[in-house]
Amino acid sequence: MAHPLHFKLIQPDKSIQDFVCCFSSLRNFSNRHQAVVVPNGRIDLIFSKTKDRKVQVALLGLETQPKYPDQEVSDFCSVSFNPLAIEYIFGFPVADLLNSGKRMPDDFWGFGIEDLDDFGGFCEKMTGKISSLLPEKVDERKRRLFELVFASDGEISVAELSEKISWSPRQVNRYFNQQFGLPLKAYCKILRFQASLSHIKDGTLYPQLNFTDQSHFIKEVKQLSGVSPKELHQNKNDRFLQFLVYGPK
Repeated sequence: MAHPLHFKLIQPDKSIQDFVCCFSSLRNFSNRHQAVVVPNGRIDLIFSKTKDRKVQVALLGLETQPKYPDQEVSDFCSVSFNPLAIEYIFGFPVADLLNSGKRMPDDFWGFGIEDLDDFGGFCEKMTGKISSLLPEKVDERKRRLFELVFASDGEISVAELSEKISWSPRQVNRYFNQQFGLPLKAYCKILRFQASLSHIKDGTLYPQLNFTDQSHFIKEVKQLSGVSPKELHQNKNDRFLQFLVYGPK
């Protein structure tokens, strides 16, 4: 019998909120039946502990489809970065990591196996590391862009966004494609799906956001989760890990 999952989530310090969405920890993850991770609109840096107590570090790009994690990993700590962090914290685009990821050095940013045994200490150390990498100045158009996109749960048009930040639609989409590997409209679809998850978990299986109709809602949920809203709500074997964010039923 598998041990129960232990999930923890910590919000970042206000000083790094433009760049970090949250920190999370998941223990007793190995041997889960068909675990599924759905797109979350963030770039995740995962520090995994293997069964033989070694550390593996991976940077995952944006996702536009569900993925099925490596079951050889027992526990992990992760940082979910907002897209703004890619240019200003990492310093390189992740367009080539769309629906994929890449291994980072096992000692990336100076983290070792002992750091994964203490989630609170991991978050404190990671906050210090990220703070040390903060830029002196950020392009205000880009900071404002993500502020508006997140505040609207993705329900903002490229035209409206362009007008508010004084950046042409062509420039906005070029930025998204070059940095993240997808256009803004596709990214907003992910955020709208994410905003729908809490409703689906509670059993509201019709759209609460600005979907065209029920069939459009079902189509997008299937595209991003692999299943219908009904099956997603049922969450058999607790396989949809994103529901851990919203607590127990």
